[in-house]
Amino acid sequence: MEKIVEQGRLYDFYGELLTDHQKRVYEAAVYEDLSLSEIAEREGISRQGVHDLLRRVTNTLKSYEDRLHMIARFDRISASLGELKQTVPADADRRIFGIIERIEEDLQ
Repeated sequence: MEKIVEQGRLYDFYGELLTDHQKRVYEAAVYEDLSLSEIAEREGISRQGVHDLLRRVTNTLKSYEDRLHMIARFDRISASLGELKQTVPADADRRIFGIIERIEEDLQ
């Protein structure tokens, strides 16, 4: 289950950097849970071709994160924002809460 969540997050952050063909195959495998044979038939390629493509795409997505660290940054900002929300007193200026809410919206 953890692997599926990791794959989904990588795709959410970096999926737009893939080709349309890579996106279709990856989405079929990860989101539609199709077998290699089903994807191969749909795409008109061999099972081995699907397997190799999925491995390359997964490695590519991981390498993007290794270089850019966008997911790690997102997680740190989210954690800091959660801390900030707990730290700010309930009677604090509404402007502070407005800023916090805008940051939360931007992270969505």
